[in-house]
Amino acid sequence: MSELLSRDWQDDPSIAALARARAAVNEVILDKPEVVDLAFSALLAGGHILIEDLPGVGKTTLANALSLAIGGQLQRIQFTNDMLPADIVGISVFQRDNEDFEFRPGPIFANVVLADEINRATPRTQSALLEAMAEGQITVDGQTHMLPRPFFVIATQNPLDLVGTYPLPDSQLDRFLLRTQIGYPSEQEERRLLIEPDRRDLLSDMRPELDPEQVQTLVMAAAELHVAEPVLDYIQSLIKATRMHAGLRAGLSPRAGLALIQTARAYAFINGQSFCSPDSVKAVFPSLATHRLQPVPESGLAGEEVVAEILDTTTVP
Repeated sequence: MSELLSRDWQDDPSIAALARARAAVNEVILDKPEVVDLAFSALLAGGHILIEDLPGVGKTTLANALSLAIGGQLQRIQFTNDMLPADIVGISVFQRDNEDFEFRPGPIFANVVLADEINRATPRTQSALLEAMAEGQITVDGQTHMLPRPFFVIATQNPLDLVGTYPLPDSQLDRFLLRTQIGYPSEQEERRLLIEPDRRDLLSDMRPELDPEQVQTLVMAAAELHVAEPVLDYIQSLIKATRMHAGLRAGLSPRAGLALIQTARAYAFINGQSFCSPDSVKAVFPSLATHRLQPVPESGLAGEEVVAEILDTTTVP
């Protein structure tokens, strides 16, 4: 059992540092605490997050702020339709001096990777990134190279009605633990954006509150958070409801169920809880489930509507 989950776990310095990191990111990303919480939840659950939104709403700023707060290295990959897999993972270069190949890592070797406009790249290039996300390693010329820990991908995706995009197939969407949107700020917070210093200036003043080793400790601690039997029953009821719903082609898979437990634990953890509550499950369920579900066209329902209906009709313990 992790020391962080002992009786005095909330007094641990790493917990306090996590709270400061979360607060620091919220100072930069105004009026979006739920998005910041989802990003930290995905990080501590060992997953990745997909943000589908229009340009200019703060996706890049979120990635920068998160990487600075956890003391990690950030790499931004701007996806284009002529990008090759080697542009992401790296290549082996022949060295004449020793007559051998030397691997030169690509930008994927970072703690936080911003995969900007991932749906502008071809499926082949998308797969190179998503394979690394699933395995935590890449293979080039038969040699396996481990990615750093933590390894966290924040991918952005343009709405599919924009020209020049390649929609991610369902199997690749499933590799993202969560999908969310940032959206526009409230009128009051947008006024702050207009009169306060530029967000880039605030980023330059940010200091690390955590380091990668502490983040890995927090990941292990969050994974040990207690989940009571009634909460497990609730999770199973939600999953069963997706499989029985007439408006869906298919329900959530067992892997999605495991992901739901991991994410709910992480969400509860960053909110200072020593156990996983039904409220934590409800908070992360829409972002975890919607991109994994395909409504039947004849139903006339959007995935968000189906998920909201399932949450409303499933009994909470």
